[in-house]
Amino acid sequence: MFVASIASPIASKVNNVFIHVSDLKKSVEWYCDLLGIPFNEDQVESPVHNIPVTSETGLTLDDHTFDPGFTLNPSEHVLFNFYVHDIDEAYQFLKDRGITIVKEIERIGDFAYFNFKDLDGNVLMICNN
Repeated sequence: MFVASIASPIASKVNNVFIHVSDLKKSVEWYCDLLGIPFNEDQVESPVHNIPVTSETGLTLDDHTFDPGFTLNPSEHVLFNFYVHDIDEAYQFLKDRGITIVKEIERIGDFAYFNFKDLDGNVLMICNN
């Protein structure tokens, strides 16, 4: 049975990804180092900081300064992934920085990925496709 699509005011596009963090400045510095972008502590103001990424989807770190009842519960499941050209180079880059790898490189044909944790224990992924 064919069902006609219904017009929606919501675009089929992810606009921004939020990561909840406990220490905004430390997390901004960590993500800047991870992504190889300059870190300027003077530009970090609570409660949120937008990491300058080069895709349509943004990356915002949120420390919930204005939400005293907020409890940080890091995700044990992958929140999203970062793209890389060379999975082995990316893996070694994270290992050299002492970043916790929670799933070793998995290779499925030409596709490869691995999972790691950020400073607050959120699980993220690196993949080559």
